[in-house]
Amino acid sequence: MSRPDFEDLDVYKLAEKLANEVWFIVKEWDYFTKDTIGKQLVRAADSVCANIAEGRGRYNYQDNRRFVKIARGSLYETISFLRLAYARKLVGSEQVKRFQPIIDELSPKLNAYLQSIGNNQEK
Repeated sequence: MSRPDFEDLDVYKLAEKLANEVWFIVKEWDYFTKDTIGKQLVRAADSVCANIAEGRGRYNYQDNRRFVKIARGSLYETISFLRLAYARKLVGSEQVKRFQPIIDELSPKLNAYLQSIGNNQEK
């Protein structure tokens, strides 16, 4: 089996980087916090890169676009949970400095990727 091509996408690499940053933050939380907001945050962040990969594997642009839209929704969900975590003092300024640049780059790249899917298809 050859290496999946989604791994070459910059947007996927950023999504994976965000998911890993979130994981390393949440794994340090206490049980209650992990079991409530933590699990949801990790699932949302993991879902961004998982849906990019799944869409790429569908091999038709309609399905790919649908999964990228789901990934975008999961990114917004991740941002929402991170905002809650910050407001609840579960995430500090140093941690925000690690994930905020990723989000700032990922969001427009995800939208650009979505716009590019299907534009080069033969008619």
